[in-house]
This record gives sequence, C-alpha cells and structure tokens, in this order.
Amino acid sequence: MPLVSIIIPTFNRKVVLAEAIDSVFNQSFKDFELIVVDDGSSDGTREMLGNYGSRIRCFFQENRGPSVARNLGIHNSNGLYISFLDSDDLWLRNKLSTQINLMSSNSDTQICYSDEIWIRNGIRVNQKKRHRKYGGWIFEYCLALCIISPSSVLMHRDIFDHIGMFDENLIVCEDYELWLRTSLHYPIAFINEPLIIKRGGHKDQLSRKYWGMDRFRIAAIEKTLTQQNLTARQRTAAIEMLSKMCRIVGNGYLKRGKTAEANHFLSLPGKYHSS
Repeated sequence: MPLVSIIIPTFNRKVVLAEAIDSVFNQSFKDFELIVVDDGSSDGTREMLGNYGSRIRCFFQENRGPSVARNLGIHNSNGLYISFLDSDDLWLRNKLSTQINLMSSNSDTQICYSDEIWIRNGIRVNQKKRHRKYGGWIFEYCLALCIISPSSVLMHRDIFDHIGMFDENLIVCEDYELWLRTSLHYPIAFINEPLIIKRGGHKDQLSRKYWGMDRFRIAAIEKTLTQQNLTARQRTAAIEMLSKMCRIVGNGYLKRGKTAEANHFLSLPGKYHSS
C-alpha cells in the first residue's frame, strides 16, 4: 500500500493538468499513488491521461464539481495520508518529503499545510497581510477567508471517517467549509515554507464564475453553527463573521434591485443572535 494518496480533480484543463501531474512525479518522496478524477472534461483530457499508463489511477464522471470529484478519489484511495492537488497548481520538489517528515516526527499531528508562491497571469505576486497563515487551533483565523489551499494539505485519512467528506451541496467554497469543520476538531500544523505554486487569474477559475462568493461562505458558516462542539468564543466569532458577510451580500442584492434576496441575507444573522 502507498503511504500517500494524491488526488487531482480536473475539468477541461488538459495542458495545465499535465504540468501538475509532472510536478507530482518530480517529487523527491516516491511512496505514493496518484489518482486523477476527470469531472466530465471534453478537451481531450482522457486521451492525455492515457499517455501515463498505469502510473496514474483514473476515474471519470459526469461534471458534478470538485467536491464530488475529490470524494470519489478519497473513496478509491489506499494511502494512510491524503493529499490534494488542484489541476492548475504545482508542487515544489520537496513538498511531500517535508510534510511526511513533519507528520512522522509529530505523532499527534493529523493534518498540516504550507505556505505558497502565488502566480497571477504568469506574474509572481505577494500575498496581502489578510492572507497570513497560522498553525494550531486556527478555527477563528479560517472564518474570514480560506487561508488553506487544498494543494498545500497533507492529512491523515482517519479525519474523513471522523468529520465526514467534502460537502457535495457546495458548488464552490467546499474547501472553506471543510477546513472550518476540521479546525474545530484538530490543530492544524503550518509549515512556514512555500511548498506549492498556486496559479490564478485564468478565466475558468470557479472563484470567478459565481457572483457573491460570500453566499457560499455564509452557507458554510451556517452549517458550522450546527456543530455541537463550538465553544462560546468560536460561536460568537462565527456569528460575527456571518453578520459581516450577510451585510455584504445583502447590500449587493439591494444594488441589483433584488429586495427579497437582500432581506433574506440582512435578516439572517438575527436567527443566530437570538438563539
């Protein structure tokens, strides 16, 4: 059995997918299996994957989104650890070896992630202060935005047995929701070293496809507020962030003349303030 199962979900990204796959095979750490889940591509991805032969385990499904694709990969994986790579990102050569060394020397650590290099439209850009990353019990830091990139994570597979899989009802921000759920139950180790290259700016990014991404974060926070193990402080922080996002989304709907939708979001926090 491999020590690590690497899961790449992909949809119509044949060229960059090949680069992502090559960055996996260039890893200094070799005890892994690579699983690619093609989420209904129509650009020749299946034929390109065939060039790798048995080096890759491939699964194909109708287009159902990254949550379903990642979950399919997890269900068919064999490794003790699970790692993800988005098809437009790249791993640096020592990504896996650095994380395996950390996990092996810290038996209590079940999940870790790393810093990253950002490339936008082919140009390296600096992360802003609000994108700063943290380690430990980081639930409150995860509320404002998704500070953990799926491509940077290595996690013990038992976590999914404990807290569940990616939420297939979320078409975006599914990673944001999973990290909220995870950070309630586990401390998350942070490696203050860039181990991945995160590429953005292209037109097919899901974050650019949908207006008002906070709508999906609101749904994730609402789900989080149903968790029984929230401390009073965590609950207060979640409600405060929910209120902030609801104001943003509600005012956005008002500007678009959609009063009913605006009223829904502007009144939503009251449901939790009064409970």
